[in-house]
Amino acid sequence: MKSGFEESGYRALRRVGADQLTPRQIVEELDKYIVGQTKAKKAVAIALRNRVRRRRLPEELRDEVAPKNIIMIGPTGVGKTEIARRISKLTGAPFIKVEATKYTEVGYVGRDVESMVRDLMSVAISMVKTELQEEVRQEAERRTEDALIDLLLPGLRKPPVSAGQEEEPQFSLPLNFGPAAGGQPPPEGGLQLTRARQQPADAPGPEREQDSEKTIAAFRRKLAAGELEEKFVEIDAGAGPFPATIEIFSGNNFEAMDMNIGGFIKNMMGGGRRKKKKVTVKQAREILVAEEMDKLVDTDKLSDIARERAEQMGIIFIDEIDKIASKEGRTGADVSREGVQRDILPIVEGSKVNTKYGMVDTSHILFIAAGAFHISKPSDLIPELQGRFPIRVELEALTKDDFIRILTQPQNALIRQYTELLKTEEVFLDFDQGAVNRLAELAAEVNSQSENIGARRLHTIMELLLEDVSFNAPDLKGQSIPVTADYVDEKLKDVAQNQDLSRYIL
Repeated sequence: MKSGFEESGYRALRRVGADQLTPRQIVEELDKYIVGQTKAKKAVAIALRNRVRRRRLPEELRDEVAPKNIIMIGPTGVGKTEIARRISKLTGAPFIKVEATKYTEVGYVGRDVESMVRDLMSVAISMVKTELQEEVRQEAERRTEDALIDLLLPGLRKPPVSAGQEEEPQFSLPLNFGPAAGGQPPPEGGLQLTRARQQPADAPGPEREQDSEKTIAAFRRKLAAGELEEKFVEIDAGAGPFPATIEIFSGNNFEAMDMNIGGFIKNMMGGGRRKKKKVTVKQAREILVAEEMDKLVDTDKLSDIARERAEQMGIIFIDEIDKIASKEGRTGADVSREGVQRDILPIVEGSKVNTKYGMVDTSHILFIAAGAFHISKPSDLIPELQGRFPIRVELEALTKDDFIRILTQPQNALIRQYTELLKTEEVFLDFDQGAVNRLAELAAEVNSQSENIGARRLHTIMELLLEDVSFNAPDLKGQSIPVTADYVDEKLKDVAQNQDLSRYIL
């Protein structure tokens, strides 16, 4: 029998179809956006598939299977971060990227390492909230339509009576009781009350009610047809009620203070109260739908599902981990570097971190670390941390052929991006194969003669190549510009001839 948390995790996986993706299919999906790096793609595909396999194990064995964390080694701009980011999108998993260098040992100035888990939980809350809001959107839109009718026709629509709820009884004192009036005396224990039967003088009759219903129906049709979108209405808008709880300390230091002091002061001064605001029907609909969805979402359910998803599906990408590696014999800053590693260790090993949404267990979060390791090497990390990253993959430096593929093949290919951008101003770029080869050759040449920044070099070269066209695009409306190898040489002749090239290093 699976617990509610386990079932919600299965539903989350099935909703995004991650349990149907084989490792080969995952690699094929990554190939659509990332060129090369087959070893790294296989490693993350296997790690992802193992998560699905673990969920299919018997309950007594499931918790014993720990994730096989990955450390990627390679220069910047070769796809380390992009691989992890695309994996999270494929699975619908909560994902955050953190820089190891922004953390520091307890006692030094810097962020607490536990904040990475709190950040992951916030991402999970946002993802699950969006999904739950979509489930209640239809009801929220129905309520919003009623609210708009009330704003457009104040007092005309009668509030609905809930099922089983009787109309509020009204009582009146009979004034004609007593012997003098010829009536009967009241019973012992109090005055005699009778249900009032008379209708108010201004109560609408059947004909008036029928006219009201026709008017409301006509306005509903106009709302549905969009005929009232520009009509102005007055709504209550504002920051909403003051939060029931404020998290002051969720960890061991002041980093865990998750309270907005400015917002706190504003609410204390009365700035959080709702105010009247005049907006169009279109704007009012957006505001009211958002508020209604917030009301309809079960916050307890939201926290439970988000916490379970963060624990079972979360991915934390720790970049620049090589910057906290230290060698023996070094002092000074290296003391703090080793301290950061020791602080990260229990998070990676599996511990419980206190967040404002409850305790989060990190035992089954997938950690992917990455670093260039130009100066240091993975063995310079403390042995305990090395042991928590059993899978190591080395990413290869990009070649000219890789640059050609990056420019043309992926769904987010650079040439396609620039072509579509300028097409919005009716300027049409036509790249021939000679231009593509020349751009790739220049990128490889600059990377070899200066700092190797991988595919990011192409961004620099493409910006220089199309600088004049982008600047003058409004004046080139309707023109088609052929981009050939000669055009590339003309625009980038300084790059080709200048051996220093320092001016073009990002």
